[in-house]
Amino acid sequence: MRDVKKFRRSFRYAYEGLRYALASQQNMQFHFSAAILTLILAIVFKLPKTEILFVLLSVTLVIVCELINTAVEKAVDLAMPDRHPLAKIAKDVAAAAVLVSAVFAAIVGMVVFYEPIERLIREAGTAKSGLTPGLIWTLVALVAMTVIVAQTRFSNQRIPLRPSLLTAVSFAIATWIALLTANTLVALLGYSLSIQLMFVLYDKRSRQLPQLAAGALIGSVMTALAFYLINYM
Repeated sequence: MRDVKKFRRSFRYAYEGLRYALASQQNMQFHFSAAILTLILAIVFKLPKTEILFVLLSVTLVIVCELINTAVEKAVDLAMPDRHPLAKIAKDVAAAAVLVSAVFAAIVGMVVFYEPIERLIREAGTAKSGLTPGLIWTLVALVAMTVIVAQTRFSNQRIPLRPSLLTAVSFAIATWIALLTANTLVALLGYSLSIQLMFVLYDKRSRQLPQLAAGALIGSVMTALAFYLINYM
C-alpha cells in the first residue's frame, strides 16, 4: 500500500510538471499543438503502423526535450539568478536539444506525410472547372471578413477569440495554391511561406499561438470547404 501511494504521488508530481510547462512555456504550447495536429493527420490519412510509430517517437522526443529544457532553465535560474557565461551555456545547450529533436520531427513529418499529401493534392488538382479568379479572390475576402467579425464579436467574451487576420489570409491563399495545382512541391512551398509568417508573428509576440493557430485553421478550413462545395455539390 505504501508503494502504491508513493507511485500515485510521483505520478501527480509529474503531471503537475507537465501542466506547469504547458501553462507557462509558449514553446511547449506550440510543440503540443503541433503534436495534436500531427496525430490528427495521421488518423485522417490512415498511416500504417510503422509510420505511426515514427510519428509518436518524434512527438514524444520533442516534448521530452522541451520538458528537460524547462527544468534546466528553472534550475539554472535558481542556482544563478544573475547573468553568468556558464548559465548561458547550460540554457543554450538545453535549447539546442529541443532544436535537434524538432528538426528530427520535421524530417519525419515530411517523409511520412509526403505521399498522402501528394495523393490528396493530385486528386484536388483535377477538379477545378467551377473556379474563376474572381471567385477565388472573393472567397479569400470572405475569409478575411469572417476573421474580422470573429475578432470584433467575440473579443469581449470571457474566453476571447481573436484569430490572426494575417495567418487566416495567408493560409487561405496557400490552401488555394495547394488545391489548384497538382504539383506537391509547389503546394508545400506555399504552406512553408505561411508557416514562416506564423513564426515571424509569434517571434515578435504580436500574436499568441492560439490566435495564430485559429487564424490558420479558419483560413484553411473555409477554403477547403468552399472548394469542395463548388466542385462536388
